[in-house]
Amino acid sequence: ITAKLVANMMQTAGIDRVVTMDLHAGQIQGFFDIPVDNLYGSIIFNDYVKAKNLPNPVVASPDVGGVARARALAKNLNLLDMVIVDKRREKANESEVMNVIGDVKGKDVILVDDMIDTAGTIVKAAEIFKERGATSVMAFCTHPVLSGPAYDRLKLGFLDELVVTDTIPLKEELPCIKVLSTASLFGEVIRRVYHNESVNSLF
Repeated sequence: ITAKLVANMMQTAGIDRVVTMDLHAGQIQGFFDIPVDNLYGSIIFNDYVKAKNLPNPVVASPDVGGVARARALAKNLNLLDMVIVDKRREKANESEVMNVIGDVKGKDVILVDDMIDTAGTIVKAAEIFKERGATSVMAFCTHPVLSGPAYDRLKLGFLDELVVTDTIPLKEELPCIKVLSTASLFGEVIRRVYHNESVNSLF
């Protein structure tokens, strides 16, 4: 496995601790024989959302696999309700159908994901939320890959705001995209590691 090979190479080079942010597959942590701190981008996003004072917020996951991430953000924001988009194909060769589990009518929806690639799922989810009466739809992702048709899809306007971190430089700037810095979070983790302080309290 390539990830295990890279982990071994890093350790052979003398690295004795690794700090990551929102690993797309959490199992990667298990490839290392040294401590790995996997930070969550939602730590940065929490304060940003709270400052917006949304009147009727609800956190949503764009797929079933992201429920744990969405639930963690909802808990940090003291929100009880959550929305899930369930994607499925009823029959072979048919297009994917999106079913919304939860109520979005009159709500300010906050979609959360670890990574956005072509933006197909996130933009389609935003479109469906608007059709079902959502007041606004914003999305947060840690890693803005934004490849292929992503920028064209974002320009459709279904997403009122896309908030990302600076883990990947943007290829293009759009009015709807807001970039949050990860520098202070990584800096604090490095400080705590250097002084042998707990990193867990950041989560």
